[in-house]
Amino acid sequence: MRIVIAGGHGRIALRLERLLAARGYEVAGIIRDPAQGDDLRRAGAEPVLCDLESASVEHVAGILQGADVAVFAAGAGPGSGAERKETVDRGAATLFADSAERARVRRFLMVSSMGADPRHGGDEVFDVYLRAKGEADEYVRTRLGLEWTVLRPGSLTDEAGTGEVRLEADTGRGSVPRDDVAAVLAELVETPATAGLTLELVAGSTPVSVAVKNMAGT
Repeated sequence: MRIVIAGGHGRIALRLERLLAARGYEVAGIIRDPAQGDDLRRAGAEPVLCDLESASVEHVAGILQGADVAVFAAGAGPGSGAERKETVDRGAATLFADSAERARVRRFLMVSSMGADPRHGGDEVFDVYLRAKGEADEYVRTRLGLEWTVLRPGSLTDEAGTGEVRLEADTGRGSVPRDDVAAVLAELVETPATAGLTLELVAGSTPVSVAVKNMAGT
């Protein structure tokens, strides 16, 4: 199985690449900065240079050709302004979805955010971010060629993962270690029966594999 991850040098993406490579999958991570390539190689992933803010659908579809799963884990990141929330968190996400559909990659995982909502009000940067993520999620759901799953983690932490989570359509507010987000994504890659679901994720008491299996086909 070949898996292509947008935002390949992100803190969730690097964790996910290590997990997927350890399971024997062929993993590629899309990055903008060639200096990040060695970090991906150490994680077991092939670095692919591409700027999703300026690339064409045709170019990204070429990168995705032959992939079985596409994962959007890119983000403008903390400290970025409202403009990049639009160009990355919305624009790059919708481009990646269009490209996956063009390349006939059926399985598509979207790493979103709890509270993402295209109708979210406010003018602060975080308000723009939640709107942009919500618009991207809504767009992905309209792509009839994709077997999509949207994952909306709560507040992210760098604490060591516990391997236990709460994964539901509506969990309520909470935090979750990035380790556990990556672990859930790895299980979602292998669980196509979660297609068509938007899931919230926070720390909890259910083992990751069980939590994902419980949501499959609901």
